[in-house]
Amino acid sequence: MSSAKEYIVERYIAFLRAINVGGHTVRMERLRELFGELGLGDVTTFIASGNVIFTSPDAAHTLERRIEPHLRGALGYDVATFIRSASELAAIAAHTAFPAAELAQTGSSLYICFLHEEPTDEKKRRVMALRTEVDDLHIHERQIYWLRRNGLGASVVSGARIEKALGMPATIRNATTVGKLAALHAARS
Repeated sequence: MSSAKEYIVERYIAFLRAINVGGHTVRMERLRELFGELGLGDVTTFIASGNVIFTSPDAAHTLERRIEPHLRGALGYDVATFIRSASELAAIAAHTAFPAAELAQTGSSLYICFLHEEPTDEKKRRVMALRTEVDDLHIHERQIYWLRRNGLGASVVSGARIEKALGMPATIRNATTVGKLAALHAARS
């Protein structure tokens, strides 16, 4: 009879804010090393925008609290870290925030904004006040789906404006990237 505690190892993805933007350049090899230093397993990266895939028996909120100070110490600046499990990521990618016909319109782009926690009703109200004919927003759990119609030029919404309305950090990825990451997770599971 073994007295060792059994752990379920979960596959996660960390969406990192401020990686390879705004003068903060980090090689993906270095990110993999930093995550490995924390004892995280099977560490890989996906494109050079701060998407790190790894395994761990720890809960996501525990991992966020471990990873953020480690990255701050190693890189010298704050790196907000937003972690989702493989199953959460699949649900995020599959969520229907806007009608397919709107997404298919020429010039339209869909982005997903990751948050640490679901916004309060007041924060939701402030975010939804940013909506225009060009920019539409949909909040679902700890994500904001941002539909930008007619290209970037006419848009008045930005990551900075969303963060200001929320009063908390966030990071944004193109929905295509999120879909590819979800498919990659599914293939590894």
